[in-house]
Amino acid sequence: MNETLTLHPDGRTTLTLQRRLPHPPDKVWRAITRPEHLSAWFPADVTIDGDRITYGFGPDGRITEHHPPHTFAHTWGDELLHWHLTPDGDGTLLTFTHTFTDHHGAASFASGWHTCLQALHAHLDDRPTHLPENPGAAHHARLVEDYIAILGLHSTTVDGDTVRVERQLTRPAEDVWQRLDGPAATPGNTPPAPFTVPGLPAGPVTRAESAKLLEYDTANGHVRWELGEGTGQGPRLVVTCTGDPATADAWRVRVEDLAASLLA
Repeated sequence: MNETLTLHPDGRTTLTLQRRLPHPPDKVWRAITRPEHLSAWFPADVTIDGDRITYGFGPDGRITEHHPPHTFAHTWGDELLHWHLTPDGDGTLLTFTHTFTDHHGAASFASGWHTCLQALHAHLDDRPTHLPENPGAAHHARLVEDYIAILGLHSTTVDGDTVRVERQLTRPAEDVWQRLDGPAATPGNTPPAPFTVPGLPAGPVTRAESAKLLEYDTANGHVRWELGEGTGQGPRLVVTCTGDPATADAWRVRVEDLAASLLA
């Protein structure tokens, strides 16, 4: 397996996955371009009409490259999926790239395509395939965390006096809120300990919305926890802390510990 991320100057990200498949390019080509084969492993119901491609949900796309049996590329809304097949002995080297704008969603995308490519391999082998739409919550969560490490995704940035930690989580927002002891958060009272870090005294909660938002002031600034729409099966967590840039490592560790606890 070989997975990499490329961050482009325009802010878009390309995820690259390579797999060697023990089947000739012609056979793999049919499996990645014909709807009757795609239904066995692709994460949507594909319909192709000329250069137009629809997926059964979300925005449609256009086929941008079609060079049998080597290169097939198509858009999915503003994202681009690109498949390249190279003969490799009696098999095929498949190089797949997915270009998108949601950099912090890369691990979730990678875990999804990992599952899809496993199903593709099984389909080519004429083995039963486990369709990728429901691989199991625990399996998906572990895979996302593995790909965060494999891809070297950096969650923490410091801009002036502002620390920002962004992390894709793997459990529903309600579960995350419970893990943070969110139900105990009350405006005017000290925030529950899971929302704080050592060395940064917390003032009273100024705003709390169940499974969505918690804010409080500090001596030099402000802390905001926000759970928003994510990529995959969990919410996107964004923690911002102003006035205390030296706390960046503490916030990184706090969020990583939270993510790890969600796997239990």
